[in-house]
Formats: sequence, C-alpha cells, structure tokens
Amino acid sequence: MSNPPKLLDRMRDALRARHYSARTEEAYVAWARRFILFHGKRHPSATGPEEVNAYLTALATRDRVSAATQNQALCAILFLYRHVLGDPLPWIDDLVRARRPARLPVVLTREEVESVLVRVAGTPGLVARLLYGSGLRLLEALRLRVKDVDFARRQIVARDPKGRHDRTTMLPRALADPLREQLSAARTLHEEDLRLGFGEVWLPNALARKLPSAAGEWIWQ
Repeated sequence: MSNPPKLLDRMRDALRARHYSARTEEAYVAWARRFILFHGKRHPSATGPEEVNAYLTALATRDRVSAATQNQALCAILFLYRHVLGDPLPWIDDLVRARRPARLPVVLTREEVESVLVRVAGTPGLVARLLYGSGLRLLEALRLRVKDVDFARRQIVARDPKGRHDRTTMLPRALADPLREQLSAARTLHEEDLRLGFGEVWLPNALARKLPSAAGEWIWQ
C-alpha cells in the first residue's frame, strides 16, 4: 500500500485544484511550513487559534514584517485549515488581523520618470520602458512570450495576469524597434540553446502534454 501524501503535498494539490497561481502556491506552502516549524513540527490539526495568534504576533513583533506580509501568512494558514484539514474554523473571529496603513501612492512626474529611465540600460531598461509605456505589471513584462507581441497591431497581450483575466494593452511606437532587436538577440540565443539540447520553457496548464514540441518552439519563448 502506498503512503498517503504528506500534508504540504496535499496543500499543493488543493491550491492547484483551485487554480491558484504558481507564486501564490509557493508562498502559501512556505508559510504553512514556517507555521509548522514555529510550533516544533506539531501537526496543524493539533493546534488552534492560540497557536495561530502566537505565530502572527511573532511575525509582527519579532520579525517586524509588514501588515500585508502578516495577512498573507494568515491567508495561507486559513487555507491550510479550511481546504486541506477540513476545519470549519469556528474560531476565525478570534484571530489577529493586521491593519494595512492607508498611504497615498507616490506618482512621479514625467521629468522624474525620464530621469529614471535614462539611467537603466539594456534589457532591464527595455522592461522598465514597457512598464511605463504599456502599463504592464513587472511580472507581466517578465513573462511575455513571443506570440503575445503583435507588431502589426502594436498590441501586447498580458496572459494570466493578476486577477486571472487576460488583457490587451498598447505597444508604444518608440519601443517597437528596441523590442524587435531584443527578440532578434533572444532568437539567436534560443537557436544555440536548441543545438545544445536545451531551449525549452515552462508551459501553462496541460499544454506540455497536448503539444509535446511546443516548449522548444520560438513563439512560446
């Protein structure tokens, strides 16, 4: 008889079954592991609100984490109890919740943006200009694939962004040629990687199984 999956593996399965992002899965599992280690590797089924509050308090007073970080840890622990251990959480109202301070965002002037961009060169500079000119979030820009850039329509498609709703944004005219140059250099590197037996990328969902050769195709890079 095979051994039952470990607790953190069950948590990963529960997160994937609900289509949480890879980054959220990584963060939630890490918080669950830290919570278990904080209490001397006691199984979470043997702990409750006192232990959860003790951990959250330690994050705030000992580790001095931000309110957002503390609340992310709480969300991860609640997910563990609700969806992995099947605990209905009758004690949820007794938990410590951090209040995020209300701060106005700092908006740079056009001159300030230009003074920043002229100091960032190469690929990081191109990414920074995409963030400013296309309104992409950082991870959206870093995860762009070749097929998601449409030079003819001057559009960029952000796939699987925050909120899980694909969206289209503009490709600024001034960035078209620099982006073409970047793609040309990347393609040369990709072709060399293929010759060496590498050059494959991660594919979302079940595409790797449905399209076995897609991971090495240029459009998916």
